[in-house]
Amino acid sequence: MEASLITILLIAVVVIIALSVFLSFFPLMLWISALASGVRLSIITLVAMRLRRVTPSRIVNPLIKATKAGLGLNINQLESHYLAGGNVDRVVNALIAAQRADIPLEFTRAAAIDLAGRDVLQAVQMSVNPRVIETPTVAAVARDGIEVKVKARVTVRANIDRLVGGAGEETIIARVGEGIVTTVGSSNSHKDVLENPDSISRTVLQKGLDAGTAFEILSIDIADVDVGKNIGAYLQTEQAEADKRIAQAKAEERRAMAVAQEQEMKARVVEMKALVVESESQVPLAMAEALRGGQIGVMDYMNLKNIEADTQMRGSLGKMGDQDNDGPKSNK
Repeated sequence: MEASLITILLIAVVVIIALSVFLSFFPLMLWISALASGVRLSIITLVAMRLRRVTPSRIVNPLIKATKAGLGLNINQLESHYLAGGNVDRVVNALIAAQRADIPLEFTRAAAIDLAGRDVLQAVQMSVNPRVIETPTVAAVARDGIEVKVKARVTVRANIDRLVGGAGEETIIARVGEGIVTTVGSSNSHKDVLENPDSISRTVLQKGLDAGTAFEILSIDIADVDVGKNIGAYLQTEQAEADKRIAQAKAEERRAMAVAQEQEMKARVVEMKALVVESESQVPLAMAEALRGGQIGVMDYMNLKNIEADTQMRGSLGKMGDQDNDGPKSNK
């Protein structure tokens, strides 16, 4: 009795394992769901998907949705897109949304957009419901030197025909910022920008900024306008400070040259004094030579010395008289 029970249990385990292996290769429930939804598939097709390492549910479920929506897709289109690395479910959802919104979109175009790395479903949704892109604060300077800070909101709609190869949101933001800088920079005064901020929108829209992008610009609205720094005064101050430093450097250069010239003149004075001393040192030698040669006598030499002594005495007396005259006078 126990042996027969063990045999039954073993048979049940083998049957369960065999059934699991069978269902893993033969997705029977998925095949039944497809048949119930009106999608004609053979079980061999599903097994072939397993052999090609394709998850059948990733193909069959989107095919069921496409068939119910009346898109007219076949399993080969979906499987080829899956093998190429695309998102089949997202492409089918985008095709259904485009059909409901009466937007012409073919499977090949949707698959190309998906393989290009863009969200095709989001693109279809943006075609129906435009998106608002807010630019960062753009600082521009008017002609009067006053800085103006502008923030804009750009309403865009996806252009499905240019999604493949078209520029993205960063290009739109960059072009709008460039247009804001150009418009503010061409204004004579920052007051003109504050009084008519819509002039920025009109000027930027006329430039055709959406050319070559994946979007179509519907409107550009100025969200905020603020007055910034006085850039003109700041630049003038910086220029004046730079001119002052240049003038100081030139003055220091002239002072250094004057000091150098003064030192040079002092050296020349010392040199001239040395020449005078050298010349004076020749006088006694010349007199000695004259005495030896008999050109002057001893009495002549003594008279010369007396005259020099008399001259020195007169000079000393003159200095003493000058000091007495400069001193304080006594009251009589």
